[in-house]
This record gives sequence, structure tokens and C-alpha cells, in this order.
Amino acid sequence: MTAIIVLVAVISFGLGRLSKIREEKTPITIENAETSESKPLLTSNIDKTNSPATSKIFVASRNGKKYYYAWCESANVIKEQNRVWFSTQAEAEKAGYQPAANCKGLK
Repeated sequence: MTAIIVLVAVISFGLGRLSKIREEKTPITIENAETSESKPLLTSNIDKTNSPATSKIFVASRNGKKYYYAWCESANVIKEQNRVWFSTQAEAEKAGYQPAANCKGLK
């Protein structure tokens, strides 16, 4: 009986923490170049005030060799003054950067 009470308490605590993390995520808006109407397509914890333009979704460090999606955890570690922004993967690779292996979706 005690084990069940402890198990319920641990699960409740975990669900509470999970719901708090979800609240902190800020939705971003992706606009289609052909239309001026914007629609929220996905949510992320990206800070829109830090990116120079909404079309720049790839970021790299001036001191590094890898590029990331702006919402990857590793991208949040890059200091603002060292960030280099790109609109496309091809643009980042042309500048000499490679996709980061720890950022899901980049190849």
C-alpha cells in the first residue's frame, strides 16, 4: 500500500513539472513567402526578440564550425555577440559550417 502511495506521488510530481515546462514555451510564427498572412505552425522555446529576422532559422557561432536550428538547446548557449544567422542550410554550408549532430532534423 505504501508503495502505491509513493508511486502516485512521484507520478503527480512529474506531471506537474512537465506542465510547467510546457507553459514556458513560446509559440513562433512561420510565414509563407507567397502570402502575407501568418499562421502559427509549431511551438518552440525560441526567443523571437533575439533573432534578427523571422526568416533566419539557422544559427552558428563565429567561433565554431557547426550550425543549428535556432530552437536547439545548443544554439541557446551561443553568446548573442557571437551568433551568425542564416536563412537556409545551403547558406550556412556555403559559409563553411556543418550541421550539428545533436540538433535533431539537421543532416
